[in-house]
Amino acid sequence: MSHIDRMSIERALSQYQDPYLKTDLITAGCLRDIQIDQARVTVEIELGYAAASLTAGIAQMLQVAVEAVEDVEAAKINVRCVVRAAPAQGSIEALGNVKNIIAVASGKGGVGKSTTAVNLALALAREGASVGVLDADIYGPSMGLMLGLPANTRPEIKDQKLFIAPRAHGVQVMSMAFLVDENTPVVWRGPMVSGALMQLLTQTAWDDLDYLVVDMPPGTGDIQLTLAQKVPVTGAVIVTTPQDLALLDAIKGIEMFNKVNIPVLGVVENMAIHICSQCGHAEHLFGEGGGERLAEQYGVDLLASMPLSMMIREQADGGTPTVVAEPECQISMIYQDMARHVGARIAERATDAQGMPNISISDD
Repeated sequence: MSHIDRMSIERALSQYQDPYLKTDLITAGCLRDIQIDQARVTVEIELGYAAASLTAGIAQMLQVAVEAVEDVEAAKINVRCVVRAAPAQGSIEALGNVKNIIAVASGKGGVGKSTTAVNLALALAREGASVGVLDADIYGPSMGLMLGLPANTRPEIKDQKLFIAPRAHGVQVMSMAFLVDENTPVVWRGPMVSGALMQLLTQTAWDDLDYLVVDMPPGTGDIQLTLAQKVPVTGAVIVTTPQDLALLDAIKGIEMFNKVNIPVLGVVENMAIHICSQCGHAEHLFGEGGGERLAEQYGVDLLASMPLSMMIREQADGGTPTVVAEPECQISMIYQDMARHVGARIAERATDAQGMPNISISDD
């Protein structure tokens, strides 16, 4: 009979504080199983958010902690990521084959919303998630260009009624740009635009997505209202710049999502600082600390504070956004960190909705 104290193993596991869930993995409900076989211990950990780049490191740290427990000779820690569906607003029926829908929105144009949306999607995919992107900016679709898809890209048709989303850099993409000529403006009234959004969303055969990132048009108009009333949105990411005018519009966006019971997952501050490529001098061209103050005001995370960088713009325009163009650079690391924060906020909501899982502890 083993003399290993199970509570000691739990205490050892609790030493690791997950920086994204902001607590230990047991409190967060990530412990799935503890098996004790003589002096050997096997632990199963299940993160609820996409973090494939972290699992090996977490497993190693937990292994060291468990093997430090008295009488434990060897420990095997298995850490995997399993994304579950979090609740959406109201009683809106879930979208088939899509677990979580993330709306990326801004109160005004020109703050880098689409660039944030595409890099968020690619970062989630790099963390091991199945990801799609819906370009909901019907009047000015840009996702195809940013993801390097040719101008004449058209979706395949399945069963004469469903679109098969083209793929780029490992993500599924659907955009109004795939259905009209690139030089033809969409001159539609609000109801037509809302109808087009719903068709793109519901008539696309999404392939078992963990996350669908929706690039919203700027503002708080018809498409935003349609999204709130008819689409099961898990949460929203608000994009702004530190500029006071942009922050005022970002507040309107947050208030809109609050009124329709869509949780705001956090704030992304773009163009926070500019570093001169010639002399290295740093300047806050659009103000300083605005995103942080906005996040603090509404009690949400500041998901990222991005620099004003020519590289980000050039790579997005060239069809290879930063996360895939230079995956190991500092800016890509910020996007990866942002993606893990977004995933963790969704995981918290999924855990709260489902309740804590059962934990199995046994002697063999």
